[in-house]
Amino acid sequence: MSNGTAVMGKINNKKTHITCRRCGHHTYNVRTKRCSHCGFPAPRIRSYKWAKAK
Repeated sequence: MSNGTAVMGKINNKKTHITCRRCGHHTYNVRTKRCSHCGFPAPRIRSYKWAKAK
């Protein structure tokens, strides 16, 4: 019973996102290995109609 909330406090000083190789935004998640902006390493660029400017 030692791996609880106390362990989660040690995660705060690590980087969650780094710069993406494809789009250049600071949105590449190191843990999931996925860019939240362009979807890298997926072959197609991530885009949604609800995200487009009107």
